[in-house]
Amino acid sequence: MNKVIACVDAAASTLKVCDYATWAAQRLATPLEFLHVLDRHPERAPVTDYSGSIGLGTQESLLQELGALDERRSTLAQQHGRELLNAMVRRAKEAGVPAVESRQRHGSLIETLVDLEPESKLFVIGQDHPAEPGAKLHLDHHVEQAIRSVQRPVLVASTDFRDPKHFAIAFDGSPTGRKMIETVANSPLLQGLLCHVAIASQEETASMQKHLAWARTTLVTAGFDARVSVVTGEPEATLPAYLKTHAVDLLVMGAYGHSRIRQFIIGSTTTTLLRTSPVPVLVLR
Repeated sequence: MNKVIACVDAAASTLKVCDYATWAAQRLATPLEFLHVLDRHPERAPVTDYSGSIGLGTQESLLQELGALDERRSTLAQQHGRELLNAMVRRAKEAGVPAVESRQRHGSLIETLVDLEPESKLFVIGQDHPAEPGAKLHLDHHVEQAIRSVQRPVLVASTDFRDPKHFAIAFDGSPTGRKMIETVANSPLLQGLLCHVAIASQEETASMQKHLAWARTTLVTAGFDARVSVVTGEPEATLPAYLKTHAVDLLVMGAYGHSRIRQFIIGSTTTTLLRTSPVPVLVLR
């Protein structure tokens, strides 16, 4: 059975990831697995020769000490990871998830996610926003790489857990956007929650109203209380304000729709909203 896989480490977002992953596993009625990836191999790292022109015997002794230190660091990192995983498993079980597992891996986080993709229904990862007023927001490169690399949905937990009651879908009427609406309609993850569907544009057109009518009909038929609207302006600027105004708890949107080169030149709505959204983001492929 596919499961929810939650990526945890020692970052401030760890509890957020745990709680949102717990919520998702309960909503989907699927097992939950916590994943901790040790991204470095200190015991395999080359030892730098700091000995200079000291004697051969002293040099060999120094190299042995550095090697022992690297091995000790590796052991401590693995131990810390296991303790972290055990704590997350206890927290999820106490919250009522019956099937909870944990896994520790060595290597690249992104390669590990791709490797585990056949086992997953949903990935949950953390994104920490700076707390200081006026601080420049940035997107963790692991978040962007994960979303680009896997074909499963990714829930980006960026705020403390709040049991979602309202969610919004950033819709554009495209075939990809329609597939996203159908995915939401056919999944138990968001069933029973009030749904907002918003198209952000500089002007309202008959075509947009047609797209919104289709979206509302699709969601209502699936049992959702769906409300649709056109938000005037660019999505990067208007959607975060819309989420705050309507007390939305979760944003649903599609993944990257253009090439990396084009996004480098003109930017990416997905990346911008991941940085600026005041609520967690569920990214669908």
